[in-house]
Amino acid sequence: MKKRVLSLMLASAMAASLFVGCGDSSSSSSDSVDTSTDLVWKIGGIGPITGSAAQYGQGVQNAIQIAVDEINADGGINGYQVEFNFQDDEADAQKSVNAYNTLKDWGMQILEGTVTSGACIAVSAETNADRIFQLTPSASSTDVTTDHDNTFQVCFSDPNQGTVSAEYIAENNLATKIGIIYDSSDAYSTGIYQTFTTEAAELGLDVVAAEAFTSDSKTDFTTQLQKCKDAGAELLFLPFYYTEGSIVLTQADQMGYDAIMFGVDGFDGILGVENFDTSLAEGVYLLTPFAADADDEATQSFVSAYDEQYGGTPNQFAADAYDGMYILKAAIESAGLTPDATNEEICEALIASIQEITYDGLTGENMTWDAEGEVSKAPKAVIIEDGAYVSVQ
Repeated sequence: MKKRVLSLMLASAMAASLFVGCGDSSSSSSDSVDTSTDLVWKIGGIGPITGSAAQYGQGVQNAIQIAVDEINADGGINGYQVEFNFQDDEADAQKSVNAYNTLKDWGMQILEGTVTSGACIAVSAETNADRIFQLTPSASSTDVTTDHDNTFQVCFSDPNQGTVSAEYIAENNLATKIGIIYDSSDAYSTGIYQTFTTEAAELGLDVVAAEAFTSDSKTDFTTQLQKCKDAGAELLFLPFYYTEGSIVLTQADQMGYDAIMFGVDGFDGILGVENFDTSLAEGVYLLTPFAADADDEATQSFVSAYDEQYGGTPNQFAADAYDGMYILKAAIESAGLTPDATNEEICEALIASIQEITYDGLTGENMTWDAEGEVSKAPKAVIIEDGAYVSVQ
């Protein structure tokens, strides 16, 4: 089902009608919210703050809270403060749906989440049925938005990641013989793998080995690594998450396999894996929309605020989430919405307005959205050097 593109006339008429009626305002406020009025924006978030993908969810939660605090200090959205409620899903689809229901009972009007693709696919079906607008900071599978006209992405999609990864490898002559290890049980990993192989063939890259694993077999990669090594793969393309990535790098080192390692945005976080020898990540490439070492004022201000409040350097998931909160603000203000609107009125108006705005943020300039919910922006390449992510010029 294609996204329903509402006309500007409908959006304007809807915005004018939103002053009628009153939404639920009975839930408690967070410490950062001005409680002088009961009428507030109730924005929820969902992601893993425990479990193997906790770095993603924690980064997203922290970054959204920074943005919410800034927005509230600056007068809110259209003059109304924001309440933010984040729920843990451990990157599990059923737990994510349970978290969504908790937020719905709380009175959530808009969802910024979920963080991982598998969980987001499940929740998108729920928000679509309930007509709650959803903006995911980091779920990149196209299945997140397919048949869900209310769901939009801040991160670039899996097809985009696969395509630009192959282009970067070819344009920079990193290697010609490529080995791929991917998670065939994960929509995120499989989607990137499929588009990478298609683009690699077009560019004359030779995929000499493509080895799969599943969620039930993600602790021993020696068989896949040996097959890639025996095939003469000079570079390993690894489209999956940082936890498995740390195991692959460790086991490749143990078997003396010294290939170039090339990850995607899921690798952002590998330097924080507990008990991982980060020296093994030296020289690893990954594509990301955000580089924390960028010298522009906006990036440095965010990095400084994040370190001051939570410690450490924010990853690209955090940067996407920070942008996401300000994207919601821009779309809400463009639509002239106020929080006394119904969830359905908010949803329909935001579907229209997000396709009309252009946003400059930490993770891209001139960001725009199409009717399929996909964002248009370019990724950046970083390499790990001296235990830090460094922009590749």
